[in-house]
Amino acid sequence: MITKEEKQEIIDRFGNGPHDTGTPEVQIAIFTKRIQRLTEHLEEHPNDNSTRHGLLDLVGKRQRLLNYLEENEIERYRTIRDELELRT
Repeated sequence: MITKEEKQEIIDRFGNGPHDTGTPEVQIAIFTKRIQRLTEHLEEHPNDNSTRHGLLDLVGKRQRLLNYLEENEIERYRTIRDELELRT
């Protein structure tokens, strides 16, 4: 999980306002932070298959959002990809 403070920092950085959690950029950034945390957990606990399943779900959700941005708003897609240093 990510803390409220971390989530608010992400919203402040990528959102359009203090309560903007709906834009694809904010959602992608939050998913990325959660994916990083789950990856760290799985490095310590490699047999935790339920966490692995949740991680794969998050990766899929993030990829769908990235695909949406790439198809509809290519500049926003490139910006978020570069800021989060995602390889796609």
